[in-house]
Amino acid sequence: MFQNPFRLLESLHQRWVHLLERMTETDFERFFQHPEIGLVRLDRNLALYAWHGKHHVAHITSLRERMGW
Repeated sequence: MFQNPFRLLESLHQRWVHLLERMTETDFERFFQHPEIGLVRLDRNLALYAWHGKHHVAHITSLRERMGW
């Protein structure tokens, strides 16, 4: 098991960056079947993923401020 759970997330993001930097514009225009929302374009899903991460950080930051951590 990882000693630091943040290292796991950081490693995952590094792998995503490595993959995404090598994709072409045409690659991002492709679609896949999402189990909850149906057919999704890769570029749309990447934008949603980026927003989702920022959304979670905002929740955590707000909670830390509110709780004085």
